[in-house]
Amino acid sequence: MTDISQQISAVRRSVGTRTIEAGEARVVTVSQAYDTSVEDLWDACTTAERIPRWFLPITGELRLGGRYQLEGNAGGVIERCDPPGGSGTPGFVATWEYGGGMSWIDVRFTPEPGGGARMTMEHVAHVDDAFWEEFGPGAVGVGWDSGLLGLARHLGSGLGPAPDEAMAWLGSDEGQQFLMASSEEWYAAHIASGADRAAARAAADRTTAAYTAAPDPAG
Repeated sequence: MTDISQQISAVRRSVGTRTIEAGEARVVTVSQAYDTSVEDLWDACTTAERIPRWFLPITGELRLGGRYQLEGNAGGVIERCDPPGGSGTPGFVATWEYGGGMSWIDVRFTPEPGGGARMTMEHVAHVDDAFWEEFGPGAVGVGWDSGLLGLARHLGSGLGPAPDEAMAWLGSDEGQQFLMASSEEWYAAHIASGADRAAARAAADRTTAAYTAAPDPAG
């Protein structure tokens, strides 16, 4: 069983903006500390053998300038790659290309003062205003919450559910509760960023409905 409230509470979430070449971008940030080392956390998030144990199967060249592809999801190019042991903060930046659009993920790994290591990820996107108004930060935030849950399970056990098992769990009563709780936390983060409460509430409700909708029997 998964302690939903514990996992939801373990994640830090924030919403902001940043100016990029394409204009003003939305920034969705997630962060969680794990009972492991920076080196192990880096390895879990950057090696083709371990990524499928908690996220999705991946192909490509996981190196600076290499192109990757997540099965059934995004692909992109690794634009920065700073492994542990260098002079800067360990982390990487990669494009996130999906559905004809492109955004960026900026992932950093830092030691925790009391032990353990933290992963912080910023998802930076030049989002169409209409889409943002319709779904808000939860559109990507709920998905990243699911990824952090998978990572926590993997680091706790060394294993992780297969993608089809993970999808089945998200469709269970417990999984649906997790998705709804995540959406509510992104609603709170949206409000904290200065969003209009009524608009944020409507966007969160639409996001929750999208993530918890029953599959279409017709496929």
